[in-house]
Amino acid sequence: MSEPEPPSVAALSLAATAAEPVSKATVQEINPWDVQAATDADGNVQEFDYAAISAQWATKLIDDALLARFERVTGHKPHRWLRRRLFFSHRDLELILDKYEKGEDFLLYTGRGPSSDAMHIGHTIPFEFTKWLQDVFDVPLVIMLTDDEKYLFKEKLKQPEVYEFARQNAKDIISIGFDPKKTFMYIDSEFFTSGFNRHFNLNNTEFEKLITNNQVRGAFGFHGSTNIGSNAFASKQCVAAFASSYPFIWGQDHKTYYRSKQLAAIPCLIPCAIDQDPYFRLVRENCSRMDLPSPKPALIHSKFLTALQGAGGKMSASNPNSAIFMSDTPKEIKKKINSHAFSGGQETLELHREKGGNPDIDVPYQYLAYFEDDDDKLLRLADEYRKGELLTGEMKKECIDMMTQYVKKFQEARAKVTDEVLEEFLRPRQLEWRGNPRVEKKKVEENTESETAPAGADGQPLTKNQQKKLAKLAEQEKKKAEKAAAAAAKN
Repeated sequence: MSEPEPPSVAALSLAATAAEPVSKATVQEINPWDVQAATDADGNVQEFDYAAISAQWATKLIDDALLARFERVTGHKPHRWLRRRLFFSHRDLELILDKYEKGEDFLLYTGRGPSSDAMHIGHTIPFEFTKWLQDVFDVPLVIMLTDDEKYLFKEKLKQPEVYEFARQNAKDIISIGFDPKKTFMYIDSEFFTSGFNRHFNLNNTEFEKLITNNQVRGAFGFHGSTNIGSNAFASKQCVAAFASSYPFIWGQDHKTYYRSKQLAAIPCLIPCAIDQDPYFRLVRENCSRMDLPSPKPALIHSKFLTALQGAGGKMSASNPNSAIFMSDTPKEIKKKINSHAFSGGQETLELHREKGGNPDIDVPYQYLAYFEDDDDKLLRLADEYRKGELLTGEMKKECIDMMTQYVKKFQEARAKVTDEVLEEFLRPRQLEWRGNPRVEKKKVEENTESETAPAGADGQPLTKNQQKKLAKLAEQEKKKAEKAAAAAAKN
């Protein structure tokens, strides 16, 4: 019997390769439609690295000096989410403070892409913060509900379905407590066919001409099979940040063809989650190229409220056990937190008493960090948890009580939002606000002659040559009148 041949070098190499463990490490992915945390070599989900994304996207981290200036300029203690760096990053917030300090107008703008008929607590955070900003600054606010976006990006959604989501989400947002006198909310599919959107459309068409397919693909990762509506939508969300898109808010004529140079010069502040930043990088890079240039919009970025399952997760409307929904009952809230909320405690009571828990990864504590306003109480809970004095069940009970109160208060407000209340928020109209009470407010006037073309006898705008001829004739008439007056004085 012949001896078996030794394995070849190629076979040995293949065997060695097969024996080597395959790394499951991935990097975090954050964009407006997909948020995925990084994983380590073993496939374990990691926490989001917000400092890394801030460095990658060249945003500024919010620091103590900026918060001190915020308090000095506004006279308001920074919101707990600013103090705790849950809103952690910004673009040009200091320039907005400059404007407010001078008593000049700016526009607040935020939005929601409706993908279900009820929002979860993670969805409410940008709106709670936006309401606080509106109360502090006392400025006009625009809220955009992008039913068209969700229809374009979600294959299974139908237009009537996502429109109804938008109406229900709008009522949820109103329940946060916004003032209808200084808040205009719109559902894209309604507003874009309302007759009040002429200046929005003009801004959108001009902005679309400035942006190339390559720019949109680079910002959002689109490819050749992406539908053309998705490519075009980016421009709408961008020009929604232009004050000149909403002349009626300032009591100006929305029917005129010509946009206002004064309104175009009004800046905008956008509170949003960090995943929405790619949209506004696009507008910041190109707004100065508009015929009536607008300032770069300023932004304040929030972190993601983690899913109940823990680090690296994001609450999802498609996974009911990942989130506490604003329609949940007290019983459902209790069950979700007790059954699904990731704990930073030890496996046994004895170990927990000995080694203590980790509040930094404990989901009930993370939720308390968002909704407990008492800084001292929050620090005490963390300290007692680390020492093992506070048990996992006790931390969960604190969270259950807090979330139950928050959702109950919301639901009581939501029950009062009728269709009539919704329609008032959706009605295009002039808004009312005061701005900085320490500075006399400057009124934005109607378009001046330098901004709009004068009309002829037929009501049509005059060309530049016609305007020059009129000006020349007016000057000649003026000189004739001066000569006649001088001659009369001699006589």
